[in-house]
Amino acid sequence: MRKGTITPALLIITSAFIIVIYGLLFVLSLQFDFSHRQVASDKALHIAEAGINYYRWHLSVDPDEFTDGTGQPGPYVHDFRDPQGDIIGKYSLEIDPPTQAYPVVTITSTGWVNQFPRVKRTVQVQYGQVVLTRYAFLHNSNMWFGPELTVNGPVFSNGGIRQDGTNTSTVESAKETYICGVDTGCPTAQEKPGIWGSGGLQSLWSYPVNQIDFDSIKVSFNEMKSAAQSEGLYLGPSAAQGYHITFTEDGNVSIYRVTGVSNIRGHSIELGCENLYQQIESEVAVGVYSVSATPIIFAEDHIWVDGVINGKATVVAARFPLGTFNSNIWLVNNMTYLERDGNHKLGLVAEKDLIIGLHTPETYELNAAVLAQNGRVIRHGYGVNSCNNALGRDKIKDHFKLYGSLISNQRSYWNYSAHPPGMSASGFELSTLDYDPTNYGDPPPYFPAYGSYEFLSWKEVRSD
Repeated sequence: MRKGTITPALLIITSAFIIVIYGLLFVLSLQFDFSHRQVASDKALHIAEAGINYYRWHLSVDPDEFTDGTGQPGPYVHDFRDPQGDIIGKYSLEIDPPTQAYPVVTITSTGWVNQFPRVKRTVQVQYGQVVLTRYAFLHNSNMWFGPELTVNGPVFSNGGIRQDGTNTSTVESAKETYICGVDTGCPTAQEKPGIWGSGGLQSLWSYPVNQIDFDSIKVSFNEMKSAAQSEGLYLGPSAAQGYHITFTEDGNVSIYRVTGVSNIRGHSIELGCENLYQQIESEVAVGVYSVSATPIIFAEDHIWVDGVINGKATVVAARFPLGTFNSNIWLVNNMTYLERDGNHKLGLVAEKDLIIGLHTPETYELNAAVLAQNGRVIRHGYGVNSCNNALGRDKIKDHFKLYGSLISNQRSYWNYSAHPPGMSASGFELSTLDYDPTNYGDPPPYFPAYGSYEFLSWKEVRSD
């Protein structure tokens, strides 16, 4: 063998070995870097959560402060310390405050560790005041669900509940016991459990639970009027009978001034026979408006409302000085959504009552979150107790279908029973109340809320 012939082979082998070693070291370096970045990413998420917790505490101390105590717009950057007190990272906060139309505060927190400042995680949470639309049925009085009534959604009352119908969600009462009288079907006064009756599912009944203070959810009609004047549509006293508000599928709302109505006598448990000027006979057009441009409509008069809503709006009937005029909302024709997808919502707020008229369709549909601030939701009795005995079949309708929420200060009812038991003398043969779940975190604009902030939602969003 000639001298030097092994040198090229050794060089090739050595070079290959070096390349492999460096390749392995490079792979290991990448793996370590990835591992460190993964740990940094996990820590960044925890730091972002720490930012959320910090501002949650901030709101508990000062519920109306949304600038991190600075009075200046964000973002607001804070150091994050480990248990030993060393600064290991930061979080940046952006706060979207609630509005009168949407009482929800949105907190966006972005966290990172100082070692890897470009590895960031962002969390977004929403806190809101308790929305009344978290319930399908919310009352401040005793309630009686008859056997013909089905409620698909949570029920709450500050009074006692007689449940002879069907419930598919929770039923809660603030009463451990209550005195059942004629208002809930007891001919003589009897002490009953907070919830009782022959309906079900009884496993979903719960009582007593904490009371909801209706005084704390008094509607600020002054604020709603101001919002309508600046951001929606304000209708002053009509100098006639009130206003007829009709929503249309094209996303508009037509307003009419009602100049003539006919009287039909009806009966209520509280007041006996009443003159009910409910049937529109003549009206004059006021104008056509876009729903998107009128998210709140405030009328200082009685209102008739119907149609198909394309968009989101709240309609309010209240007249100043409050308590002297007691504005009502009349419900005579169907009021439905274009689609039940959460993009179309209606709130109806009456200073006094929401009244379902005599001449409704056989199947009457109401898609809305309705609030009778000082009254109730009622269909009067027709052809009972000497009130319009000659009305005939029109006093009895087939089906009342509500999609949304029904909130009332006083006891609501829309049936007068007769013999045999279960047969309606006046009202609806069947009633179905279906809850709109999208209203829990996204109620109709300007719809009343109450109390302190509660957690609504959490999500991680992509950081830039």
